Amino acid sequence: MKKTILLLTVLLSLKTFSQSVSGYWYGAANVKSKSSTNNYLVELILHQDRTLVKGIVNYYFKKTYRSIKVNGNYNSLTRQLTLFDIPVTYHGSIEDLEVDCMMNFAATLRVAKVSSNLVGSFQGKPEYRYTCPDVNFNLKLNADISKEDSILHAIRVYKETYQVWKPTYQDTLIAVNIIPRKVENYVIDSEYKQRENVVSKEITVSSDSLKVDFFDNGEIDGDSISIFYNNKLIAFNRILSTKAVHFTVALDTTRQINEITMFADNLGSIPPNTALMVVTDGRKRYEIPMASNLQRNATLKIRRKKK
Repeated sequence: MKKTILLLTVLLSLKTFSQSVSGYWYGAANVKSKSSTNNYLVELILHQDRTLVKGIVNYYFKKTYRSIKVNGNYNSLTRQLTLFDIPVTYHGSIEDLEVDCMMNFAATLRVAKVSSNLVGSFQGKPEYRYTCPDVNFNLKLNADISKEDSILHAIRVYKETYQVWKPTYQDTLIAVNIIPRKVENYVIDSEYKQRENVVSKEITVSSDSLKVDFFDNGEIDGDSISIFYNNKLIAFNRILSTKAVHFTVALDTTRQINEITMFADNLGSIPPNTALMVVTDGRKRYEIPMASNLQRNATLKIRRKKK
């Protein structure tokens, strides 16, 4: 009888833990509108204390980065998470004139063996319901870094100075511009060959010349990266921040697939090493979350659209 009670207690505690929303969550969010292709890249850092939830929501929209403290509640019986009063940039905003929609975050926690996800939407408050469409998302838990100490530290050191940022011409084209020619660093070259290249995404572009920008994806925590193009080192020890690491690459037309790879020089104060990679081919803009560690490199595969 005692063994049965003990087993039930353990199973109940495991079930309760699996329903917690504490952790790092990330993914894309898309406007619920047939005429819009605008999307957001979202990161949530949440800490749950019984039914109360606090944390930080970070998101990129076009070239704007926002970081906002949030509060809400979680119902473990229905697995419903609600976060209140989040200013979300209106999807129809232009770069020189951005408008905020006050929205609530409503999501359902889905737990499976493969992954845990928060599925739901940012929903306009009553006074915004007819002007601000829902922004749907499916956020995935990053279990590797969802440790309580790391979460509490991120919330504690949150800095409002990174709340809103718009890159200027000097930020993206002059301040940290890279000319993509092969450079020598024997230590990084050697370590690169020992790590596994993992494909983050594959895109098909319509130009032979691409503009590429790297930003820190989330909290500015000292991440440093090196960049390889078709397995050749073109930049090393570049600190990620709200200022873009920018360069232009010409596709090698003799190759069926070109590759840009992000090598982690370190893990920053909050592992792993994460970045937002923005690729523009003159017609279309691609936003790719990248994550590297000391065992794996993040790789973007690029195909040239047939003429």
